[in-house]
Amino acid sequence: MKKPQHMLVCGVSMLTLCVNASAQTDEAPLTSVTVTGSRVIKNGDSNPSPTTVVTADDLLTSRPGSTLADALNTLPVFAGSRGSASNPTTAGSAAGGSGSANQLNLRNIGATRTLVLMDGKRIPPTLYNGAVDVDLIPQQFVERVDVVTGGVSAVYGSDAMTGVVNYIIDHKFNGIKADASYGKSSRNDAAKSNASLAWGANLGQGLHVEAGVEYRKEGGIDNRSDRDWLNQVGVTGAGTAANPYVLQSNLRQKSFPFGGLITSGALAGQTFKSNGVLSPFVAGTATGTSAIEVGGDGGYWDSGLLARLQATQLFGRADYDINRDIHAYAQLSGNLKTNTNFAETNQLSGVSLRRTNAFLPAEYQALIPTTQSSFTFSKFLSDIPRLQADSDSKQWVFVTGLEGKTNGWKWDVDYTYGRSKLNTAMANVLNRQKLSAALDAVSSGGKTVCNVTVTNPGLMDNCVPLNVFGPSAASQQAIDYVTDTVFFDSLTTMNDITGQLSGKLLDNWAGPVNGAISAEWRDVAFKSHSSSRPTDLVNCTGLTLNCSSTATLTEYVFGESPQGVSQRVWEVAGEIDVPLSKSLSANGAARYTSYNTSGNYTTWKVGLDWSVTDKLRIRTTRSRDIRAPTLYDLFAPQSQVVVRPTDLLTGTSNAVPQIDQSNPDLKAEIGNTMTLGAVWKPLPKLSFAADAYRIKISDAITTVSGSTTAFQQACYASGGTSPYCALQIRPNGYTSTAASNAVTAWINRSVNISEVETFGLDLEGNYAGKLFDRPASFRLLTAWQPHVYYRQPGLATVDQGGVAFGAGGMASTPAVRVSAYFRFRPMNDFTVDINQRWRSAMKLSGDPAEVWVNNHMRSFATTGVNFAYKVDLGMGDAQVYFNIENLFDATPPIGAYSGNGTRAGLRDGFALADDPRGRYFTLGIRSLF
Repeated sequence: MKKPQHMLVCGVSMLTLCVNASAQTDEAPLTSVTVTGSRVIKNGDSNPSPTTVVTADDLLTSRPGSTLADALNTLPVFAGSRGSASNPTTAGSAAGGSGSANQLNLRNIGATRTLVLMDGKRIPPTLYNGAVDVDLIPQQFVERVDVVTGGVSAVYGSDAMTGVVNYIIDHKFNGIKADASYGKSSRNDAAKSNASLAWGANLGQGLHVEAGVEYRKEGGIDNRSDRDWLNQVGVTGAGTAANPYVLQSNLRQKSFPFGGLITSGALAGQTFKSNGVLSPFVAGTATGTSAIEVGGDGGYWDSGLLARLQATQLFGRADYDINRDIHAYAQLSGNLKTNTNFAETNQLSGVSLRRTNAFLPAEYQALIPTTQSSFTFSKFLSDIPRLQADSDSKQWVFVTGLEGKTNGWKWDVDYTYGRSKLNTAMANVLNRQKLSAALDAVSSGGKTVCNVTVTNPGLMDNCVPLNVFGPSAASQQAIDYVTDTVFFDSLTTMNDITGQLSGKLLDNWAGPVNGAISAEWRDVAFKSHSSSRPTDLVNCTGLTLNCSSTATLTEYVFGESPQGVSQRVWEVAGEIDVPLSKSLSANGAARYTSYNTSGNYTTWKVGLDWSVTDKLRIRTTRSRDIRAPTLYDLFAPQSQVVVRPTDLLTGTSNAVPQIDQSNPDLKAEIGNTMTLGAVWKPLPKLSFAADAYRIKISDAITTVSGSTTAFQQACYASGGTSPYCALQIRPNGYTSTAASNAVTAWINRSVNISEVETFGLDLEGNYAGKLFDRPASFRLLTAWQPHVYYRQPGLATVDQGGVAFGAGGMASTPAVRVSAYFRFRPMNDFTVDINQRWRSAMKLSGDPAEVWVNNHMRSFATTGVNFAYKVDLGMGDAQVYFNIENLFDATPPIGAYSGNGTRAGLRDGFALADDPRGRYFTLGIRSLF
């Protein structure tokens, strides 16, 4: 079954226009569509919810060689979606354990508030934070994607706070489809290769079978330094009037050169620029952050820019007509992939080394007086590979069911089973116990050995001494000894049973009154294990230097969840669609939901659709929605990483643990959404749509971080009485500014805050006609979202609208986002597509408590072009395409998050959704037999 190659990016209210566009082909016109967002409305022309319908063909034509998620994220209604360039924490909850998983995010209110469906059925969570990695979707079988931009919890249940993304699968595909492509940037990196094969056929009476496989490999960009505009970008200062935040480049860690710096005693201020050779440390230019300089001999972070990916996607489906009225099906989807991220470089921070260390050249030992038995030493361990997180996902979803019709009523019963196993291996993590032993190098029997093997034989006889005096002084054997690979695995499963009945209730004065009832029961379970737990502490037996028995064995700690934790929910719902006149109809839905973890809730939705004239239509909805806390929100295992933000009380920037905690006392958040829109079609081939919305979420679940400027200032202003003081740990209260009172740990915790609110306007224009007497079409989509308010007691309101960075991995929300699509067919077999994306300028921070020198990030735009040529293969058609993304090689403006403080160059550098690759080429071929 061939698909029309016309451009289709339009609201369902404009399907007539889309039909006009498709009339340029030989395909039968599309006259109606089962509406996402309703179980009773069958024609998109009467749907009161703002809905955008896009065909898979058109999405992939705009970005061939990419995933459907990449293409969807070019639509302005999406903001804050995560992917391979998300700058996530190494394996933190913001990323759900996989830094480059594709997570869709409507309005940038959170991926877990966007409900993802496949054929109207909930997709089980595939990430441990409850989000869905949409790479699970079998994109070669996707017919179209429906995006509802309004709350529909009453129709689909929890999580549909900001809307629904529904992937519609083609259940009747017959033939063979194949697609292969290869892409690379103009800088000869970020290579992508993709190959897929899909097959469908009727086998015997009433049986239809489909199967497909897709393989994808992405080389990524392993270093930020591979883009010269990303020159160790970061924010310096304290965010106060006396010491404002400043965005700067060419930043260096003041006391951490790559070769190592002696920081005390007779040789203080000397650095090993080359192995075993001392020279004076050259300082850079001071900044508002004591630990950061511009230029100089200090070291710097150089983490990965784009994640690597290798994935295999599998799909199979069988449909069988038992009789004229009953249909059975079974479907299996699988996504097997590995994401690889490169993150922190390890550091030594003020460790103690003996004057007689066997690796210290004798000439320098002689310069240290015998009264000085040791000295302190700091170093960027560039000779040890960066932390490497390999996230291996095995995601499976099995769906089966029966559907039929009886006396004009349609019914279906479905069962869904989802299983997602995520194994994360964090390589090159320092083992503190082994490091303590390896740093204490002595000479014994003419060999350099670890001191513990001399003083305590039999205790750590496999110890390999570590030479730290130079940029590449360490042996591979010593590196292997002092580093571990930390393993963390999680398993999420879902069992879901749903049933629904829909049909005509009666006929009133204006037409048929349709209704639907549905019920659902589901059970979601989560468990996790780790090889590095908070209770795994260093054993200091036999170790006399750099050892603390209260420290965790490694810097990166992942706890284990309580075993047997599950969330069970049952729901009942009803919906009705009532025509009030020939031009006016009303729609209503209500749902009762009961959670064993979060209580009982009622959600509802009402909508009106009014055809004022044949050319003007008005629609409106009002809904109450919920999002219950996920099992991860409630029972996540405690995890820990080392961070280096600025302690605003003492002015220090020490390396201390950041502890992530769950909260079993969370309750569901409540959303209230209002939409009002109009569709105007002045000409048969021209239409416009405008939809305004307001979303207000009470008891919103969010992660608060103790290192955030606003929380720190609120704590200190209260003298220690503020509840936000519980988000930091320090030895001597919250008033002493002495360095000895520096923070020893920061706390991240999920809480119900007071409120999140946003509002905005979506605009859409469509034209399908001819240019120079040849087929042409034009689409323009714009999202205006000026504010995203986060309100919490005791704090000034934070507005993330028009802001690039925020706490907790918060992504950018440009106030204006524009996407334009132009298609022209100068010859029957040749098509040109041009797309243009633009976002408005943004602030670097929306926190009013922060003072900046220049809180501004310029606007950014890219242009893409695709050339497609149709080839007749005799057996079928093939299309050869050549695509150029970012045609003019536009460079994103630099920016960074203030909370990353002394980790300049580690993450950030650019706003999420600004493509850092530069000009990118893709060549491919797709065929249909």
